[in-house]
Amino acid sequence: MVLTATNTNNVKVYTVSGSTLSRKVPDWLARRKRRELQKDVEWTTRLELMQDFGFPEAGLRIKTTADGQHCMATGVYKPQIRVYDFNNVSMKFERHTNAENVDFLVLSDDWTKSVHLQNDRTIEFHNEGQMHFRLRVPRFGRALAYHSPSCDVLVCGASAEVNRVNVEVGRFMAPMHTGSSGGVNVADVSAAHLLYGFGTEDGAVEFWDPRARNRIGVLEPYVSGTAAQGGHEISALSFRNDGLGVAVGTSTGHVMLYDLRQSRPWQTKDQQYGLPIKRLAWVEPTTTAESEAKVLSADARVIKLWSAQSGKPFTSIEPEHAINDVCLVPGSGLLFAAGECSEIMSYFVPQLGPAPKWVSFLENLTEEMEQAPQQSVYDDYKFVARKELDSLGLAHLVGSPVLKPYMHGFFVDLRLYERAKAIANPFAYEEHRLRRVQDKLAKARESRIRATTKLPKVNRALAQRLLQMQRIDKAQKKQGKAEAAVEGTDEEEEEEEVKQLGGGRQKKKAAAAAAMATAVLEDSRFKDVFSNPEFEVDEDADEFKQLHAMPTQRRAQKKQQQQQTKKSVADDSSDDDVDIRNSGSAALGNASESDGEFFE
Repeated sequence: MVLTATNTNNVKVYTVSGSTLSRKVPDWLARRKRRELQKDVEWTTRLELMQDFGFPEAGLRIKTTADGQHCMATGVYKPQIRVYDFNNVSMKFERHTNAENVDFLVLSDDWTKSVHLQNDRTIEFHNEGQMHFRLRVPRFGRALAYHSPSCDVLVCGASAEVNRVNVEVGRFMAPMHTGSSGGVNVADVSAAHLLYGFGTEDGAVEFWDPRARNRIGVLEPYVSGTAAQGGHEISALSFRNDGLGVAVGTSTGHVMLYDLRQSRPWQTKDQQYGLPIKRLAWVEPTTTAESEAKVLSADARVIKLWSAQSGKPFTSIEPEHAINDVCLVPGSGLLFAAGECSEIMSYFVPQLGPAPKWVSFLENLTEEMEQAPQQSVYDDYKFVARKELDSLGLAHLVGSPVLKPYMHGFFVDLRLYERAKAIANPFAYEEHRLRRVQDKLAKARESRIRATTKLPKVNRALAQRLLQMQRIDKAQKKQGKAEAAVEGTDEEEEEEEVKQLGGGRQKKKAAAAAAMATAVLEDSRFKDVFSNPEFEVDEDADEFKQLHAMPTQRRAQKKQQQQQTKKSVADDSSDDDVDIRNSGSAALGNASESDGEFFE
């Protein structure tokens, strides 16, 4: 059992349920072939957030109740209403209707009272037992809104009038006439001050006061580049709970955030798909650590979450199927999406909020069941450009079934590619083996503990040679075990230099040079040699080269011999157990002898 996870903008989104996660099998097939399904790994390891959480064909609308205990959804085919119980993690009941649902509202705190707008110009009122009453509206409806103090159900449709149905009296009230030349697409009622908001086909948002039943303001969002296309319409509208913020979505895929005290938006967001915005929601911070509110905007292709203040993207979700409606479980990071698929898609975003109490196990299961990367079909093929194909000698296979043309090259079987590459470059393995040996030696050098000595700014080369003399003398006393390395030297060089000392005369000479170096470095009378720039020794000057001709030539010869040794080691790759560190020992110069002549 695995969960599909995406990591957009470093925010993990887990697909808890949906058509991309588990296979949908009809009930009659499951009963008929129960034994065969027990052997199916995909079926036995499926994950179901709730029992029968979906519809036969597609989901249309989905909402949660105010008490947070139930969820109501509508879908097709056949048109039906389903209510799910969160505590039992299963479907409570289903009820069929005569027409498809356009929009619905839950009037009570639980699921017992609801009103449904159907696509046959009817409004159905449902209670806990049955459909209570059905009435017909003058125009085809598009959206519903509910004003709880007056018990008015606002019905927006294909006309400039907004019909009012009073559920307490049981009759139509006087409609509200908007300034739209077409219809009203969406309506919303603010929970803070109960202000009406209507989004029209003309691209304007009208605000009405329910006490005076008059229009008190008009907001006309401007979207650049839409005038030539015939303008835009308002397709989504949502008030913030603070009573000041309002989110407006257009038919061109733009979302604008307004302060009711200003006529210009403080934030504008483009969904980048050019599709109408279907759902807008304000996501308030669930913890004290979060300070910024987020906005959820959804069209038919993508669900986006972004910061309301800065507009910075938080994360995005792109299902494989078209989205019809999105619902966020309040106070959590769980999302429901009804779309053009049989199952209701569910997504869990841990950084957005915790898991609800009825699915608290998601907190522990998400990382454990995260899907591991699976092998793709393209893992067995290698993409080769035309130039590389010619170098491999496979150009004669163009047009045959062996090469699959794709874009500016071809897909070739990986086994054939490896064989052709081995034939075209037979020394590739030797080069690879030599690189591995060099990498291992470099890694071994990096793991050693090195004592870094700070060299003075004046006469750095002289100080480095003096320190090297001391180190060679210490290595000689400790039988060839070097203690540390100075900047720019390796321990292998010290071992080779100790081996080159050989006889007793040379050892005495090295000990005398080390004693002299110690005297120069530790005596206070010579401190100005390494601190005062006036005592700087210019080794590139002609006078210095004439006085110290032999040490200078020997250092140049030593450097040249080291370069030749490295080249010979790179060419000699016949033996797998070759020791690169010892291969250049014979070519190293006698550092102690040259340094002794330098100070003589």
